Amino acid sequence: MQPVIVEIFGFSLRYYSLMYILAAFSGFLIMKKLVRERQLGIPTEKILDMVSFAFIGGIIGSRVYYVAFNWEYYAGDLLAMVAVWQGGLAIHGGLIGGAMAAWWYGKRQKFDLWHIADIAGLCVLLGQAFGRFGNFMNGDAHGIPTAMPWGVVFPPGSIAGNEFPGIPIHPVMLYEMLLNLFVFTVLFALRRHLVKGELFGWYLISYALIRSFTSTFRADDLLLAGIAVPYLASAIMFVLGAWIIWVRRKAYYG
Repeated sequence: MQPVIVEIFGFSLRYYSLMYILAAFSGFLIMKKLVRERQLGIPTEKILDMVSFAFIGGIIGSRVYYVAFNWEYYAGDLLAMVAVWQGGLAIHGGLIGGAMAAWWYGKRQKFDLWHIADIAGLCVLLGQAFGRFGNFMNGDAHGIPTAMPWGVVFPPGSIAGNEFPGIPIHPVMLYEMLLNLFVFTVLFALRRHLVKGELFGWYLISYALIRSFTSTFRADDLLLAGIAVPYLASAIMFVLGAWIIWVRRKAYYG
């Protein structure tokens, strides 16, 4: 694993950064396809604007969320707070920030927000898969030691390698990447058979289950009163997703 792809004249292209670029680009393509499929009549430039707002909101939200739960480490060091290239982006904060930015833009443009939520769920799932590969190459968002044959020894200098030098650990980033890709494939195949807004509900439920599962093997989860924060956030996502499905199906079927 090597976080830097290439370095030219002092400029480093990192897998972490590349994965976020690919996530934004794939999100744009998916949103463009589904906007046309659902006949929403949203111009391409407005799709690009929405993806850009959601992307920026997601980055800011994920960093603020991470720093807030690690305040003792970051307090008084402004540079460290904004050094996202070193890792430290919490997915639940990214979901909150990205959703708020997309909701704000969609509301201003008078879009049908249930359609947008469905499309965003698919975009985010694929983006999360890209992001977890970036985590793998960066050696962060890492797992606990394992005796399983697929355990990975991360190199010195990475967060995982420094915490567990020479020790095989769960490649939990790849677990989540594969699960995200699987759920994305299933929801994409079912998208025409679900009530408007229901796909977003299933995204929330699916990711709540995925994150709860992978947190079992995570070594670096944020903690609140001794409880892993992802478990709490996932419980909220699960309940919210179930409520959205119930509300949307009730509105459709009466």
